[in-house]
Amino acid sequence: MRVLVTGGAGFLGSHLCERLLAENHEVVCVDNLKTGRMENISTLLGRRDFTFRRIDVTEPFFVDEKVDAVLHFASPASPKDYLEFPIHTLKVGGPGTYHTLGLAKAHGAIFILASTSEVYGDPEVNPQPETYWGHVNPVGPRSVYDEAKRYSEAMTVAYQRTHGLRTRIVRIFNTYGPRMRLNDGRALPTFLCQALSNEPITLYGDGSQTRSFCYVSDLVEGIYRLLLVSDPGSLPINLGNPEEVTLRQLVQEILELTGSRSPITFQPLPEDDPQKRHPDIRRAWQILGWEPQVSRREGLVKTLAYFRESLKKTAEAGVSNC
Repeated sequence: MRVLVTGGAGFLGSHLCERLLAENHEVVCVDNLKTGRMENISTLLGRRDFTFRRIDVTEPFFVDEKVDAVLHFASPASPKDYLEFPIHTLKVGGPGTYHTLGLAKAHGAIFILASTSEVYGDPEVNPQPETYWGHVNPVGPRSVYDEAKRYSEAMTVAYQRTHGLRTRIVRIFNTYGPRMRLNDGRALPTFLCQALSNEPITLYGDGSQTRSFCYVSDLVEGIYRLLLVSDPGSLPINLGNPEEVTLRQLVQEILELTGSRSPITFQPLPEDDPQKRHPDIRRAWQILGWEPQVSRREGLVKTLAYFRESLKKTAEAGVSNC
């Protein structure tokens, strides 16, 4: 297939481009480089089966050559990014989704929307199944991301119902691995960066809030299976690691793995910060035969190696990135 991936130069998008190429598909990578980075796809440039196009999907665009699948993974995804670019985040979820759906419709292509566990907000149900409607503050500081994704889901379903477009929605839970930015702003890269730099590790609240962390190769496997499955049903599909961990426990694991001397400091909990995040992945198992294979410790070891090398490079360049 020829597969177009929006956000293809981002953390997750670049891993997805690599996997598609490894499976002998052609890839058209689209990114405006607002949060994506060319270094993430540097090893792919120059390949005959890979094309990079610097495009902002919030503006109308078209691809003339035949496209068999459109994977819409463009969007600022960390609180740091979507709070810095709130209007752009909403536009990626609104006009950006509209434009990519239109492209898929014009080519008769499969469309996959990268949604998020954030559509569940601060959930009152744990773990969160796809049938849960969520508990979201529509005007809070996180709403620019939460509501953008909820709107993009609604538009995707509307295209499926109105035009018969073959659509799939994946709700992605916390994912980590190489190519995360050191200054990403999310919990895990922040903890890793602070620990490796022997800086104080910042915990918000008392650290009892939970998350579940899925290694990037596991997530990409689930997305690839979703692309290939003939009939995934009409509901979105959760992809994430169902092993729930408190952020305080995660910090202790990172301190142990790194041998860091970093002290732990506590800061007030941000507004609307979710207290629970735990995917119910029964649908993923039933429809895709998918479940995570990489343990958190194994994934952390792999990610630590990348972060150590990245910190070394930034130190040589005289740049601080934590």
